[in-house]
Amino acid sequence: MQPTSMIAEKLQPKNVGKDSYVEDSEHGTDEAQLIKAKVTIRKPEGMTKKEMKVTATPSLFFKDGKKRIDYILVYKKSSLQVEKRSTFERNLREEGLMLEREQSITNSDIMFVKIHCPWDTLCKYAERMNIRMPFRKKCYYTDWKNRTLNSLYRKTIQLRSWLPKNPMQLDKEALPDLEETDCYTAPFSRARMHHFTITNKDTFFNNSTRSRIVHHVLQRTKYEDGKTKMGINKLLNNGTYEASFPPHEGSYQSRHPIKTHGAKNHRHLLYKRWACWGMWYKYQPLDLIRRYFGEKIGLYFAWLGWYTGMLIPAAFVGLFVFLYGVFTMHSSQVSKEICQATEILMCPMCERSCMLQKLNESCIYAKVTHLFDNGGTVFFAIFMAIWATVFLEFWKRRRAVLTYDWDLIDWEEEEENVRPQFERKYAQVERVNPITGKPEPYQPFMDKLLRLMISILGIFLMISLVLTTVFAVVVYRLVAMEHFASFKWYFVKKYWQFATSGTGVCINFVIIMFLNVVYEKVAFFLTNLEQPRTELEWENSYALKMFLFQFVNLNSSIFYIAFFLGRFSGRPGKYNKLFDRWRLEECHPSGCLIDLCLQMSVIMVLKQTWNNFMELGYPLFHNWWTQHKIKRNEQVLKLPQWEKDWNLQPMNLHGLIDEYLEMVLQFGFVTIFVAAFPLAPLLALMNNIIEIRLDAYKFVTQWRRPLPARATNIGIWYGILEGIGVLAVITNAFVIAITSDYIPRFVYAFRYGPCKGQGYSQERCLKGYVNSSLSVFDLSELGPGHSGYCRYRDYRAPPWSSNPYELTLQFWHVLAARLAFIIVFEHLVFGIKSFIAYLIPDMPKDLSDRVRREKYLVQEMMYDAELEHLQKQRKCHGKHYHQEWP
Repeated sequence: MQPTSMIAEKLQPKNVGKDSYVEDSEHGTDEAQLIKAKVTIRKPEGMTKKEMKVTATPSLFFKDGKKRIDYILVYKKSSLQVEKRSTFERNLREEGLMLEREQSITNSDIMFVKIHCPWDTLCKYAERMNIRMPFRKKCYYTDWKNRTLNSLYRKTIQLRSWLPKNPMQLDKEALPDLEETDCYTAPFSRARMHHFTITNKDTFFNNSTRSRIVHHVLQRTKYEDGKTKMGINKLLNNGTYEASFPPHEGSYQSRHPIKTHGAKNHRHLLYKRWACWGMWYKYQPLDLIRRYFGEKIGLYFAWLGWYTGMLIPAAFVGLFVFLYGVFTMHSSQVSKEICQATEILMCPMCERSCMLQKLNESCIYAKVTHLFDNGGTVFFAIFMAIWATVFLEFWKRRRAVLTYDWDLIDWEEEEENVRPQFERKYAQVERVNPITGKPEPYQPFMDKLLRLMISILGIFLMISLVLTTVFAVVVYRLVAMEHFASFKWYFVKKYWQFATSGTGVCINFVIIMFLNVVYEKVAFFLTNLEQPRTELEWENSYALKMFLFQFVNLNSSIFYIAFFLGRFSGRPGKYNKLFDRWRLEECHPSGCLIDLCLQMSVIMVLKQTWNNFMELGYPLFHNWWTQHKIKRNEQVLKLPQWEKDWNLQPMNLHGLIDEYLEMVLQFGFVTIFVAAFPLAPLLALMNNIIEIRLDAYKFVTQWRRPLPARATNIGIWYGILEGIGVLAVITNAFVIAITSDYIPRFVYAFRYGPCKGQGYSQERCLKGYVNSSLSVFDLSELGPGHSGYCRYRDYRAPPWSSNPYELTLQFWHVLAARLAFIIVFEHLVFGIKSFIAYLIPDMPKDLSDRVRREKYLVQEMMYDAELEHLQKQRKCHGKHYHQEWP
């Protein structure tokens, strides 16, 4: 190994002419970029130039200290696949890659294969992969426009200097200048290499691009003779290699403060400016994330940050609705009447142990229900439906800006490799691919249809399993309410309904978490059974199954409480019973909404807490245990970077599917039943602030560096989010109309209350509502020993009428109003959503103009660069030339 200072000197870019290129060793792509960035950092007081110097990590290079390590392969010497490995590595060298082996320090059976991609190989595959590279600085306006805008820009900067600094923005001096975002780009071509801005070959292709090129070679290199005997994925599956990954750029920690000594590397910079908990209120450095982890992961964090930012107004409005309920809780006419009803006796709510209770005993429940079921509920439901549309529409605009800034406008996903499992299954049947023109394995239509039908049947079986568990929880509630009502402890006996609901929610949560583990394995099995052709098809199919399974698993019990609890229980003297044994559960005298709120709050809080713990807890424990075992070896002084990465956890097997799934399910909680739980956006906001930093910490410190993949959107998840938005409108309409008491109160105020025919104006119009919503039952009908009357929630005729216990006219008025509200609410909200979606274009107008102008300018610049190059060549050879195209 060469000394660190010598390596740092070699990393300094050399001055080259316009048509000449540096021919020294390949190394230090992004460290050199950081060195250039450090020049712009303000020198702290009392700090020497020597202290400002950025040094490279020796373990990022070959033993000669010159060749940059672009990829790592890991295998065991005890592996029997020696011939395949030898053939594969020989073919890699023939493709132009350089390889170097080194044994593990901590495990003598582990061998590392370090891979370096030389300049010529980088250029060859960059051309094949159509990688776009920078060649000129961007300019958008003519000279007079440029002067005008520069003047306006200077005035704007001067005005901003007087204003206080936004504390959420990162200090630009702490981040490197990522130059390629300010340049025009074009597909790389070796024949037109003189077009591109190449001041240093070490920094021309950054680390992410080099890793993608090496991975491209690894996927297409043969290890045996045959059409399908190629690719690193198959060698990982059959045990030839244990792992393959691009190395991290060095340690994420430093003994010196970053403010005084600067960042050691991009990983250290990401840790200090992104993954630290002290950065929780800062904007994310998306350009740096994209440069280090790739566009696919960058888009995930951009979407997560956008979603979290959009939750701020939703959380604020939801909190306002909740506080409105708090301040009006004591002045609510309904709560007053329930709390003052000392003479109204309610019918028993269970068979054996329940006694007659006074209505005023439900005073606390009535006040808590008013927190969620008040005058702001309808407004908040409409607001959240519109919010979901605005969130998705503006995300499309945000995505368009990111794809432009990250140079993904014209990028098209290349034809994916056929999955190894698909090749093995259908190797005997081939057809010519209409895109590539090459023969490939083919799945017959009938075989594909049969597998798809079996998979759909498996999905329905799993959904039926969820419904079975919900039914089991319902049976538990029916049995438990009898036992809690006769409990020895007075507190439990008094609040037996709360105890029944609380224990039912906890049991349901345990079942949900257990079934999530089962569903992950079932979804994996069913997806493999379908035999998807490519990895993208596999990911989409698996993601859809996991979403369906977990969505039904999480929300089935909530749907039961919202729309079925207490709807089919019957009436006193004629109750419906399950299996002719257990009486069906009724809603509390103050309504079913309190049960729905309890169910949502417990599941949402516990699930998010558990997910955050498991996401970070397991990698932390595993990595700590690995480091603990290494530290016991006294011979180990300092591990090289590739061995440190090997001891970290690999990224999830399913990539970002688990990350997106967690957030999409949370989006469902925030929108679908938000009318019953207005605090859901606030809880989601607090969770996501933690989630961003947890994921950042996990990616930077606990996981091996994933392959920097490219993507232009979030894939199938956007369609799922749109579906949730539509379902949310329908569900909230039914919650307001059926679950809450908003419609019954509305009908009473306009048709039966003291303000009949005058319009609803204030709380006094609801005077007498509680008495109007309760029907009368004659206890003597239960047999000897019973006398008097009791009340129950329903609209039925009294026992002394000509048609006792028949549904009254008020019931039909309420039912008609509920149906009318559902229809009006859905059409109104869907109309507003469609109008907003129409008004908001997917791409900003100025961005569209810039993209079109760039395409024009790129053609002109390519023409001018080619003409200038040919003229210089002719001039050098003494030939006559003209100011025209040759």
